[in-house]
Amino acid sequence: MTINCSGQLLDLSEPKIAGILNITPDSFYDGGKYTSEQSISKRTKKLIDEGADIIDVGAFSSRPGAKLISVKEEKKRLQFALEIIRKLYPEIILSVDTYRSETAKFVVNNFNVAVINDISGGNFDEKMFETVANLQVPYIIMHMSGTPENMQKNPKYNDVVKDLLKFFSEKINQANKIGINDILIDPGFGFGKTIEHNYQILNKLELFQMAERPVLVGLSRKSMIYKLINETPENALPGTLALNMIALQKGASILRVHDVKETKQVITVYKKLKQCADSGENH
Repeated sequence: MTINCSGQLLDLSEPKIAGILNITPDSFYDGGKYTSEQSISKRTKKLIDEGADIIDVGAFSSRPGAKLISVKEEKKRLQFALEIIRKLYPEIILSVDTYRSETAKFVVNNFNVAVINDISGGNFDEKMFETVANLQVPYIIMHMSGTPENMQKNPKYNDVVKDLLKFFSEKINQANKIGINDILIDPGFGFGKTIEHNYQILNKLELFQMAERPVLVGLSRKSMIYKLINETPENALPGTLALNMIALQKGASILRVHDVKETKQVITVYKKLKQCADSGENH
């Protein structure tokens, strides 16, 4: 349960937080908020001060219906943000959200990015697995059905949990064969899944331990919460925190969130509950 992040060993035997920094104009919750030097610096400082273990930087929106941007535009946005972050925080563990091998190579080689977070699990770029193996960085394999443009148009599964477990089994096997050592998995809540699918996955999240890989969960302010309660993403924090506690109880190792301070509280109470449960078993 330890991953090597640019020489820093991140121990995942206790839950960790990946704080979200979207440098996009069009993300579903915070699009356009963090596009200037001042706003990126301020947001990064806030995430770190509140206790983020990883900063997860995304340069393109993957919300339902989002249009793809060019690799040139993606690299331009990332270069602008990562130069600012690295100047202020040379040691912080960074992950970058990309499905492009060219972008992965660019950010690891130029900005010491420690983790590649791929929403397509290698499906959008046939060179991604080989590139990550050569870079020797941890790789987050996420499951998505379709593309951001069409993923929410009537997604179908035989059995959503079994289908995802099969997907991860095949992908982990493929990644291992090519030489990727540190693999994490992400069920991809909201990516080609109905609200019902999302809650079925969360309800059986403990089954993903069978993959014997750390599980990253991204539930923060998603439509599976705000549509269920007839609200907006802005008002979906209580539901997010409730689901994150359930995810922890079912074995999640990393929570990817917009709200680090509040999530830190959830982890603190979860750890206390677990400690009491463990000590009770030993008496």
